[in-house]
Amino acid sequence: MQNSPVNFAEKFSKFNDLWSPKVIAEMNNYQFKLAKVEGEFVWHEHPDTDEVFIVLEGQLDIELRDKTVTLHEGEMFVVPKGVEHKPVAKSECKIMLVEPKGVVNTGDSGGELTAETDVWI
Repeated sequence: MQNSPVNFAEKFSKFNDLWSPKVIAEMNNYQFKLAKVEGEFVWHEHPDTDEVFIVLEGQLDIELRDKTVTLHEGEMFVVPKGVEHKPVAKSECKIMLVEPKGVVNTGDSGGELTAETDVWI
């Protein structure tokens, strides 16, 4: 159990890899994850869970098949379960994800950008 505040800047300073979410806290069966992202991710979906993107620094586009949602610092967007999406960041962006424990970042797509799950920093 965490007995002190979680400092986002301190946690972000502990890693440099892109598209590889790191767990910083857990609540019930949900994990709070930080990630640095840049460039294009893969088209994917999560058939069993919604996914929330919270932009802490920078700008993130969430491409959906019928539109693109642009998120700025301090904004969030929930991608409903089963909806195919592709995150894109033109420059480095720092985000928080909140999702059930064990969710794979590439959903059902797999591939070289698939990150190890349950990595704590």
